[in-house]
Amino acid sequence: MDSIWRKMNHNPEKLAFSGHIQTEAAVIGGGMAGILTAFFLQEAGIKTILLEAGHIGEGQTGNTTAKITAQHGLIFDGLITSLGMERAELYAKANQTAIEEYRQLVERLGISCDWQDTFSCVYSTRDREVLEKEAQAAVKLGLPVEFVTETELPFPVEGGVRVNGCACFSPLDFLYKIAENLTIYENSEVKKVEEKVITTAGGEVTAEHIIFAGHFPFLNKPGYYFARMHQERSYCLALSGAGSMKGMYYGVEEEGCSFRGLSHKGQELVLLGGCNHRTGGNDGGRYDRLREDARRFWPECREEAAWSAQDCMTLDGIPYIGRFSSQTPEWYVATGFGKWGMSHSMVSARLLTDLITGKKNPYENLFTPSRLGWNGVVNLAKQAGCSLKGYVGRKKVTAGEYLEDLEPGEGHLVEYGKGKIGAYRDEEGALHLVTARCPHLGCELTWNPDEKSWDCPCHGSRFDYEGRVLDGPAQEGIGLVWES
Repeated sequence: MDSIWRKMNHNPEKLAFSGHIQTEAAVIGGGMAGILTAFFLQEAGIKTILLEAGHIGEGQTGNTTAKITAQHGLIFDGLITSLGMERAELYAKANQTAIEEYRQLVERLGISCDWQDTFSCVYSTRDREVLEKEAQAAVKLGLPVEFVTETELPFPVEGGVRVNGCACFSPLDFLYKIAENLTIYENSEVKKVEEKVITTAGGEVTAEHIIFAGHFPFLNKPGYYFARMHQERSYCLALSGAGSMKGMYYGVEEEGCSFRGLSHKGQELVLLGGCNHRTGGNDGGRYDRLREDARRFWPECREEAAWSAQDCMTLDGIPYIGRFSSQTPEWYVATGFGKWGMSHSMVSARLLTDLITGKKNPYENLFTPSRLGWNGVVNLAKQAGCSLKGYVGRKKVTAGEYLEDLEPGEGHLVEYGKGKIGAYRDEEGALHLVTARCPHLGCELTWNPDEKSWDCPCHGSRFDYEGRVLDGPAQEGIGLVWES
């Protein structure tokens, strides 16, 4: 399903990489973080190329809700507790600065991207106390905050923590403009990186500095990012006939929704998001739940687009931005943005540019990928437990009886001979059988009924029902066993 941004935008396809070239810096990944990093490096006089496996902006940047804010959910009180006041202030300042960096670029380059100065608001329908505590923490961190009890939302709330000075925009309009004068190669998937050499299907790039900005690093080592992150999915609807909305809202309850308005060419839309879950853990009905909410909030609304996104979640909730590992001092990484990729993309681009050009950056130690505090140790154990479940596998049914009864649109893991396969019957009745293990590290896949995909609960790789890769870290597809 295409996001509202993809429906509104089309960018001419760029050439694939071929041959052998040398450059000062090479960026792997053409989302917001990669494009901004290449842009700032080029402005700093560093010869830079960018390699994108598909088309720029078609990954998570094309699926974002595009909120630019330092208010990343119910976060400030927890940051002070886990990091201490000084480091929590750095986190808030880094992301507040990112908002202004975007604003300045939009003004300097004259970018038409539906830019809107606005506020963000974390709300609760039943827990005022936790919000009051969060508001107090935000004040301590110097944020422009206020506690509110009245909002634009179509239901009453116990309260909200409102942070002013935020923004939202149309991300692909912005990204395509920033990318105009960069050296970019599309359809150029990176197959291997060794020291200073990047190998693609079309040739090799030799670079002094290599930046991994492709969402989830596809290399297992060094760095071992697969053991330090998991991935989560979330869902979104773009609705017309729901009025207009000036602010951006995020619910703290598990069932809470996110909201933001979008004014585009005279049309007013509301983006309604939610129904988050760990990748590989979808029991179905996520879009249906959002649609039920939409009809309850705005009975006359119309759905203009429906889409989903996937986010990398670190052990301590703070992105990994900096040197890839101690063994590879000229490799850099930007990953683990949680659900707040817009502000973190700007933070990443500035931080990585400073590291490469030798400038001091005040946020280097905060975001360094080499950190592992106590919270990280605890969450590492939890992450290992979740991954172990994926290796062990789940209850399956035998193929003999089940395949004949598989309904159109239904998928399931089944026993087949001495092994297991994933079975899906499409809406026309054709049967598609694939191997049931992720090629990344061998975890057992699960069926995602909302998106008709096979998902890995360990590290978040996803595959379509014919076995093709949808999301990494897996680089290879799963085998198509049989297709009717």
